[in-house]
Amino acid sequence: MSGTSAWTEIADVAALTALLGEPNQRARDKGRAALLDVDRQWLAASPFCVLATSDADGRCDASPKGDPAGQLVHVIDDTTIAIAERPGNKRADGYRNILANPHVGLHFLIPGRGDTLRVNGRARLVSDAPFFDEMLVKGHRPLLAVVVDVEEVFFHCAKAFLRSGLWKPETWDPEAVVPRRAVIAAEVEPSGLSLEELDDYYRPENYSRGLYA
Repeated sequence: MSGTSAWTEIADVAALTALLGEPNQRARDKGRAALLDVDRQWLAASPFCVLATSDADGRCDASPKGDPAGQLVHVIDDTTIAIAERPGNKRADGYRNILANPHVGLHFLIPGRGDTLRVNGRARLVSDAPFFDEMLVKGHRPLLAVVVDVEEVFFHCAKAFLRSGLWKPETWDPEAVVPRRAVIAAEVEPSGLSLEELDDYYRPENYSRGLYA
């Protein structure tokens, strides 16, 4: 990579700590090993999370998961949660990783909120269980569930959302620079479909038909 000789790289924890400083006690000690009532409330209100995984060699994946609030997460007990899987593109990158390395990280968001809930733990894949009946959406059971044994849970501060202005509609302009999804698919995901066909495929009323069926 050209120009890297001029970079100052952080190569150990001591150098990282010297640059960033030590966390205060509240930040350092806020992790918990079990869910509190407020955590359950947050999970019930969250319609979206990101699941981070890595394979046996450390190659990582971060996959978004979404469902109506109250149906994304099933709390089994104070140290166990389940995340529903719905129909998708069948790549299953994160699930393949879990089969090789069960350690996962989850980040749960509530639209409009800057603070977030983080859960770290060990995961397994479950193809059916009685609790699937409690995760129905539009009459459809999950295809599978990621069951996570919670090892650490804590709330994350809102600074990233404040810096980015993510929830401020006045900053939204989704097609100002980046082309629409159909154009991206035509350029980087060869399928043999015309741009007109791709536009029709990604039209919201068409694309949403396969969300649960």
